[in-house]
Amino acid sequence: MGSHVTNSKVVHIYSQGHSFRRTGWPLIILLAASHSASLSFGQQSTENSPESESLTTPAPSLNRARILGIIPNNRTWPSLKNYVPLSPREKFEIARQDSFDRGTVVLAAVFAADAQFTNASPSFGQGMKGYSRYLGASYGDLIIGDYMSEAVYPTLLHQDPRYFRRGVGRAWSRLGYSIGQIFWTHTDSDRTQFNYSEILGNSTAVAISNAYYPDNRNITDAATKLGVQIGVDMASNVLKEFWPDLNRKFSRKHRQQS
Repeated sequence: MGSHVTNSKVVHIYSQGHSFRRTGWPLIILLAASHSASLSFGQQSTENSPESESLTTPAPSLNRARILGIIPNNRTWPSLKNYVPLSPREKFEIARQDSFDRGTVVLAAVFAADAQFTNASPSFGQGMKGYSRYLGASYGDLIIGDYMSEAVYPTLLHQDPRYFRRGVGRAWSRLGYSIGQIFWTHTDSDRTQFNYSEILGNSTAVAISNAYYPDNRNITDAATKLGVQIGVDMASNVLKEFWPDLNRKFSRKHRQQS
């Protein structure tokens, strides 16, 4: 989820097409991220939370790699300290885990329900038959986006698909850092480079999606889909950065109330 559960996006533009990871979920995620940013403003975090631990080799427990208990978060890495690049196999493993995580299926089901409710693709129809088409298309969006932005292009371009948390500093600084990771990423040679994998990966996914969205095949729809997806991934990065802080605060309040 190019970058892709999680490796992990998530800014929402409510378009007529609604055809690529389309729902109000990105807005909900942004609000949660903004709330977590306000909680941690001016504070520093030096802990590595379980949610930010994922894999260099396949993760032993995906239950520890979800945000809000649903959103896959396999791409998130605690920091750039002692950086070790991923092999192509490990990049594809991240994409596989994000694509076939049960949380991804749940998100696809939610996206499909929203798209059917708004009649985003009239040719899909209504009823269970129509919903099954929306579900297949929504899940296809997620899988293609994850593999293109987290595995295929990162392997071809020798870029790292992981999100490396800063975890310390002022909230505004961390917010800018997390958004910036959409456009700048780490390479396998331990350098910084424009995030071609994010842009090209999502562009390719949008192009492929035209094959199964017959009602949304013009340039305007394609540009809107790409803009929405990049916005979703921005919000995802923000949530990846601040979710451990928010989770700790919720856990602390829960313990105090117990």
